[in-house]
Amino acid sequence: MREKQTRRHGDAETRREGEAEISSPSSLPESLTSDLGSSTPRPSSFILHPSSLSPSFPLIAVDIGNNRIKCGLFLSGTGEGLPQPDQALAVADAGDAWGRLHSLLECVAEKPIAWWIGSVHRSAATRLVDRVRSGRPDDTIRLLAAGDLSLRVAVERPDMVGIDRLLDAVAANQLRRPGHAAVVVDVGSAITVDLVSEEGTFCGGSILPGIAMSARALHTFTDLLPLIEMAELAVPPPALGTSTVAAMRSGLFWGAVGSIRQLIAELTGGRCDRTDVFLTGGAGPAVAELLGPSARHVPHLTLSGIALAARGSVLPGAQ
Repeated sequence: MREKQTRRHGDAETRREGEAEISSPSSLPESLTSDLGSSTPRPSSFILHPSSLSPSFPLIAVDIGNNRIKCGLFLSGTGEGLPQPDQALAVADAGDAWGRLHSLLECVAEKPIAWWIGSVHRSAATRLVDRVRSGRPDDTIRLLAAGDLSLRVAVERPDMVGIDRLLDAVAANQLRRPGHAAVVVDVGSAITVDLVSEEGTFCGGSILPGIAMSARALHTFTDLLPLIEMAELAVPPPALGTSTVAAMRSGLFWGAVGSIRQLIAELTGGRCDRTDVFLTGGAGPAVAELLGPSARHVPHLTLSGIALAARGSVLPGAQ
């Protein structure tokens, strides 16, 4: 077999054609392994693949957050509007994700597929990439960054914005009404409230502690307040708490709702009638009902953003 030269971490090495271009976890991209505070710009994307590339579809979109991993199988990249996963699952750990992905992979059997990953948790992404590379060596793996997206980003450091926020904005641009801006609210480990302009530009926004994170802080930084579970809320708690735990639930939930409502008003300059609001994340359904008729819960917003990125992209060398 003809040999080709490649370089990793500054050291030259020889690799045969047909072998995977990346062969060990140590060669993961700087966006996964460097300090988040680094001033070095990140690459627009990082692709791990065999030399014979597979198409973008079917694909598994992976949204790796701080506490959960969400995966969606998209069998086709055709169609109009916001793509929806044919199957989806959410797990708490990268190891669990691989074990439970068998149900999604059954639909494609041994056929090579593409993995498009948006991650804000570097070590979890590293673990999942390792499992995919060892279990399905013919698959394509793409770790997304800001430069991969068809999205104008009007912030100082686009490369430092969480990729989930940008993917949500990509999806919101498919959903918002013509001539309307959009506010995207992700109620996850942290709550993000971001503005997308009428022209489709990601303008930035706000980041605040999530409901569960705030609950842990109340317990950690006080002597007597208990640790309470606030990860999922199907029904808003009563505002009047008649016990310590009930008062904590009220403050945590309604404090988050009030923050979100006020931030929407501030980001839109009070023009809520010209702004579509999209919510995703664990507490999204309960919060959306409290924000008025312009608010809509979209459960797979980030996964749909990943699928849109794949729909509009062709990997280098793909036919």
